[in-house]
Amino acid sequence: MTAAFTPHGGAALKVLLLTEVRLRMRRPGTLVAVLALIGLTWLMVGDPARGDAMIVSDGARVAYTSTSLAMGSAALTGLFFGLAGFYLARGRMGEDVRSGIGAVLAATPLTSAWFLLGRWLGNVAYLCGLLLIFLATMLVLHVLRGDGPVQPTMYLQTYALVLLPLVFFTASMVLLFDAWPPLMGKGGDVLYFFVWVAQLSVGAVSAGERGVWHPLLLVDFSGLGAIIGAIQQVLPSQGLVIGGGTFDPALATRVLPDALWSPAMVWTRLGSAMLALLPLLPALLLFHRFSPDRVKARAARGGWSPLALLNRWLRPFARLVRPLFGLAARLPGVAGQALTQLALTLVVNPVAVLAVLALFVAGCVVGSAQLGTVVCVAVLLWGVLISDISVRDTQYDVEALNAAAPGGRVRAYVAQWLAAVALALLFTAPALLRWLAQAPLRALALLAGVLALSAAAALLGNWSRSARLFLGLFLFGMYVATQAVSVPWCDVAGFNGAATPVSVAAYALAAVLLFACGIATLQQRLARK
Repeated sequence: MTAAFTPHGGAALKVLLLTEVRLRMRRPGTLVAVLALIGLTWLMVGDPARGDAMIVSDGARVAYTSTSLAMGSAALTGLFFGLAGFYLARGRMGEDVRSGIGAVLAATPLTSAWFLLGRWLGNVAYLCGLLLIFLATMLVLHVLRGDGPVQPTMYLQTYALVLLPLVFFTASMVLLFDAWPPLMGKGGDVLYFFVWVAQLSVGAVSAGERGVWHPLLLVDFSGLGAIIGAIQQVLPSQGLVIGGGTFDPALATRVLPDALWSPAMVWTRLGSAMLALLPLLPALLLFHRFSPDRVKARAARGGWSPLALLNRWLRPFARLVRPLFGLAARLPGVAGQALTQLALTLVVNPVAVLAVLALFVAGCVVGSAQLGTVVCVAVLLWGVLISDISVRDTQYDVEALNAAAPGGRVRAYVAQWLAAVALALLFTAPALLRWLAQAPLRALALLAGVLALSAAAALLGNWSRSARLFLGLFLFGMYVATQAVSVPWCDVAGFNGAATPVSVAAYALAAVLLFACGIATLQQRLARK
């Protein structure tokens, strides 16, 4: 099929765009994203009456004018949205392959170029819709906590300059990762996380020296470097904090002027938006167009993403897990099912077997000061693996078998949760035992975090029928935890050593609530059927 544009493509493009937006807006993950955006908004705009501010310059609060709130919220949203937006918009190609719609689309006269353009515009429209919800929440917060009048045009201008390049880049990367078979699976999901981290690093580096334009600003898609540079032009500071901090009420409040964007920076952001379109070219060249010999055949072989290749090279390690299946067959009830789920996870991912062995040795021999790092690596690998456990039955169409088995789907749900917990214990057993003897609070934090994250993975997977919702939130949370090492609430598994009795109790309570919510949600869905 030629990739040239056709005269009748405009009408098809409109249908594709509307269809994409409607399908994405109906996803359960969209509701979670909206709630997360609203909650994030309220958290990022600290209450000055309590000594908190979004932007602090040398200990002084920056007034909550439309300019400062727009700049601060855009900077913080850029950190979160580049990752969450990818996982929310991703997966439409895979859904088309599983449902058979891809074969129908491939047989239509619509060219690949028009089809991919429609998908890209759908991604952009969906992400912009989420940003509009975020903008509406920010306007409400301005009315409640802001200084001075609400200026909607200031918000729109700032968001357009800062966040549109990020939206274009995210939408383009979604299309590239969905169009090329090796990146369609979990390997692509994990790879993008590192792309996102690298992109944030570029933003931090591009801020550079005050008043000096840096070429990396052109690939600062998140806009972080542009915002820091724009604020420092008018507010020279040795201690600029964007994202929330305490301030000295004795110092005079600082005010950002309305005119922050220089012509050079405006052109830089426009150039960044253009560069964000570059992934569309390889997406068009590599697009599988739902060809069975490129999509389904490669999926049957396991693909050749880095993760798939590693699993194939380490396939001999899967033999170590085979005795678990015999033991699972002899165990009655939910314990046998949980052990079966655990064994399946290890067999499908031989890299996990090698990781268990390596982490066991590391947990036994490293010093106490390095034990937190080992646990952090273990939790990161574990979270990536458990994201698939709760959606495995859906992916392989065996939910009906669970419904017919003793205990039905509810027992299968409990088994999935137990399997995730058991896998965490395999990854962290030496560290947990050492902490029980040396630092009991860290051991309790690890247990509470594992229980809560396992319950979250089971709930979000069964609710959204996709591993990406939990995976995106988990990876973002791990990134935040590795940056805010002194914040107790970010020390979800004790690896930072900052957990307190209150934070541990909160995560234990969250585990109970998430597990109960998952069971209730599953029973409600079964009752509707």
